[in-house]
Amino acid sequence: MTAYFAATALLPDGLACNVRIEVEDGAVRAVTTGGEPLGAVRLPGVVLAGFADTHSHAFHRALRGRTHADGGGFWTWRERMYAVARRLDPDSYRTLARAVYAEMALAGITSVGEFHYLHHGPDGRPYADPNAMAEALRAAAEAAGVRLTLLDTCYLAGGLDASGHLPLDPVQRRFADADADAWAARVAALRPSAAFRIGSAAHSVRAVPRDALAVVARAAGDAPLHVHLSEQPAENEAALGYYGRTPAALLAEQGLLGPATTVVHATHLDERDVALLGAARVTACFCPTTEQDLADGIGPARALVDAGASLSLGTDQHAQIDMFAEARGVEAHERLASGRRGRFTPTELLAAMTAHASLGWPDAGQIAAGCRADLVAVRMDTVRTAGADPAQVMFAAGAADVDTVVVDGQIVVSGGRHRLGDVGALLQAAVAALEDE
Repeated sequence: MTAYFAATALLPDGLACNVRIEVEDGAVRAVTTGGEPLGAVRLPGVVLAGFADTHSHAFHRALRGRTHADGGGFWTWRERMYAVARRLDPDSYRTLARAVYAEMALAGITSVGEFHYLHHGPDGRPYADPNAMAEALRAAAEAAGVRLTLLDTCYLAGGLDASGHLPLDPVQRRFADADADAWAARVAALRPSAAFRIGSAAHSVRAVPRDALAVVARAAGDAPLHVHLSEQPAENEAALGYYGRTPAALLAEQGLLGPATTVVHATHLDERDVALLGAARVTACFCPTTEQDLADGIGPARALVDAGASLSLGTDQHAQIDMFAEARGVEAHERLASGRRGRFTPTELLAAMTAHASLGWPDAGQIAAGCRADLVAVRMDTVRTAGADPAQVMFAAGAADVDTVVVDGQIVVSGGRHRLGDVGALLQAAVAALEDE
């Protein structure tokens, strides 16, 4: 048994002082307040439950700070992303993803949902192990010390317009299986482990035709099911033009909406879409730093939650890896759109930062007996956090203020340093190797 001691911690019922957290076999055995630190590992600052990054494309990290010279929008950025996708193989992807996941751990992230569609070789032919790229991600997360939910993604078409689905372009061939049944068979060969769960994803209604959406829904079963939804107005226009219904309505028609479903971005919705998603009790994953970076727009986060949806957060293309920034982004977007402050309370934002259940880890996200022992100690004496109310730390702190991170009872980050060493150097080498090819 290991004990941790926090002078201040955010527990399910609010801020508490002198908190002793006893951990056994990776889980919290007991939490007591008003205790003493005798024999315990002292954690500085305020201690929060570990964060959940519910939407990641690990290879997009190679684009940070490299796509801004020529302006453009989402579609021009996508061409730069495809150029990186062409260069990766299982070895280089493992190296890059290990560094990316270590950067996440430094930021307090203890679970990540990897929206994984980089499946096959550059020419579209499967590797000898058809899941070699998925196994590279598994190995990367294990080395970095974070739990991974692999959201294996069905991707079959090159796009959608009013005339129908478009053929795959050359780089997209490595994203695609022969059909939805072949995708499902490949995913079925994956095996979970203690820190590795398997979910499913439909890339979007642009990339997965209507009949294939139903196959994805059946294959997913009760496991997490994620899908990009209405990220761009062009997606809505294409779905209305070809299918005569919005993307959200199409997902509902094909059985993809329910409590196990996470819709990612959900930016350009009409009132009927919001009501439909809320009634289905989906989770809506917002990625504000990406939505800002790509000029995607401001989604109706408050309206979705009020309609019955839950909220989660993702770093998506990793313009930043900072869950505090994502949480503040949701609130800031709402303020800009509404002209009002306090659209989300600190408690609501913390719940979104710790939405592990949407990744298939329902026993994570709180500091409470029976939950996974995921702890994030945030310093309250930095130039950003000094003087802040610990209960409102998400409005002041950034990833650089994270001091200690415990995942399933094990210390992965201590004193702001990852157990792998210099993560900046790992990232520099991984990105440089891709540029040199």
